Amino acid sequence: MPLIAKRLQAVRPSQTKAMTAAAAALKEKGIDVIALSQGEPDFDTPEAVQNAGIAAIRNGRTRYTPVAGVKPLLEAIRAKLKRDNNLDYDSDQITVGCGAKQVVFNGLFASLDRGDEVIIPTPCWVSYPDMVRLAGGEPVLVECHEHFGFKLKPEDLEAAITPRTKWLMLNSPNNPTGAVYSGAELAPLASVLRRHDQVHVLADDIYEKLVYGKRFATMAEAAPDLLDRTLTVNGVSKSSAMTGWRLGYGAGPKDLIKAMNTIQGQTSSHTSSISQYAAIEAIGGNQDYIGDFVSDFEKRRDLVVEKINEAEGLKCRTPDGAFYVFVNCAGVLGKITPQGKGIETDMDFALYLLEQFGVAVVPGSGFMASPYIRISYAASVEELQHACGRILAACEALSESEMSDEQSKTTA
Repeated sequence: MPLIAKRLQAVRPSQTKAMTAAAAALKEKGIDVIALSQGEPDFDTPEAVQNAGIAAIRNGRTRYTPVAGVKPLLEAIRAKLKRDNNLDYDSDQITVGCGAKQVVFNGLFASLDRGDEVIIPTPCWVSYPDMVRLAGGEPVLVECHEHFGFKLKPEDLEAAITPRTKWLMLNSPNNPTGAVYSGAELAPLASVLRRHDQVHVLADDIYEKLVYGKRFATMAEAAPDLLDRTLTVNGVSKSSAMTGWRLGYGAGPKDLIKAMNTIQGQTSSHTSSISQYAAIEAIGGNQDYIGDFVSDFEKRRDLVVEKINEAEGLKCRTPDGAFYVFVNCAGVLGKITPQGKGIETDMDFALYLLEQFGVAVVPGSGFMASPYIRISYAASVEELQHACGRILAACEALSESEMSDEQSKTTA
């Protein structure tokens, strides 16, 4: 009998992690590589948050806590959701997990029966489809086109819903595109959902604070009547540069949260007690640093967008949130590298950038969208300038294939 469960056979290795690992391996060999594949801020955790974690250690906050999280943290999350999102929850409608990723998984695992469907607008975060499969469900991928801002259209949502649909997953600001839904754009999606009361919304708001020039909106705020059908997920990883602290949270229907706590109690139990006390400061304390984060990210975004749109064969939109640029690389497909290798896919192009020019990006195929690459601008301005220069040089070094030359002669 095979040792590994069959359901794992459909789970794909993360291309994000693969590209990051490949870049690290080249660096270990002494090769100069600029890694723009990581999905984490390059800022340090704010000093006040660090000090809260240190104080937790020194004050003996190092023992087991309730699975759902310590009461002061739950209260801080309650206050945040009311303050920032106009959402009212009781403390038993909130749970804390080891990152937003675990909260998403717990929500799916607690609610999906085998064969239940989950609508996932694409491009999407790499883990969504596989988490659905691991929980026994079926991911239903709905393409969101670039010319519509990579956003889900109401008619496409309606067409994707079946009697087996259990969840719609909405990630705004979106990873990898940086697309941000306004309240006005969520309203027509909510109108569709009102016609299908079996469909719930999993709102992944982890990039909430990283929005440029727009007001953030989440589904339960835009459509208050759907509050009892919505699991709102967030955390401190992106907004407070705390990726390694592993703390996310979810707020939703009481029965769902209770079931999620049951699952977590039999897996990881609670997240780190130290991270919980640090998160109280991150969520409820002074957050002036977030404005600095956003200002720096916006400058870097503008730099990358300008430079990438100068590259032959590449083009990208200006994202409204997160810290990624999603680059359309259709214009380089079919070309030949100086080493004589054809660029047939976005993976080919990503490997070419890494192996020949020392820039690590993530192919769009990992996010269920081709031909694109994702560039993280969570790096210093100097690194981004060097990386963009290398990407432009890489595009200039490509040549037309012989077939393309022949076709161009025929056309001429």
